[in-house]
Amino acid sequence: MKVNSDWNKELGVTFTIQDPCQIVRKGFGDAVADDLRFVIESVVGKENVIEMTPNKSNNYCCGGGGGFLQSGHTEERRQYGKIKFNQIMATGADYCITGCHNCHAQVHDIGHHFGGAFSTVHIWTLICLSLGILGPNERAYLGDDLKEVNVFHPETAL
Repeated sequence: MKVNSDWNKELGVTFTIQDPCQIVRKGFGDAVADDLRFVIESVVGKENVIEMTPNKSNNYCCGGGGGFLQSGHTEERRQYGKIKFNQIMATGADYCITGCHNCHAQVHDIGHHFGGAFSTVHIWTLICLSLGILGPNERAYLGDDLKEVNVFHPETAL
């Protein structure tokens, strides 16, 4: 099965990318960030990706990693995450794609806490959505613009 971005051609839903610290900034650098973008562009369409500035190895940490998300210092974590929140908001993207669970939880939390106009989505969710295999229970946190994408409705297939 090959992913594609056909589902988003008419919708034009926009996405920005959170580069995870461990694998990009502290690990494999821009090479893995470029691989991440290849996959994302294949799934949502290159024209629908809005880069944060700075990005890749120079992207800002979201503030959720290294145990901070579970540390109990919620207000401090959110205040640190305000830098990432502002960076995401500056893109105007509808969604922030995260490849890391800590990033997802932090970006979702700061988006909600600071009143962001974006949703947070795992990269695997978009891969499954593009393949038409994303289950109903896996759509719970998607925005209304994506909840019905590639959903098979037997009553309308007759």
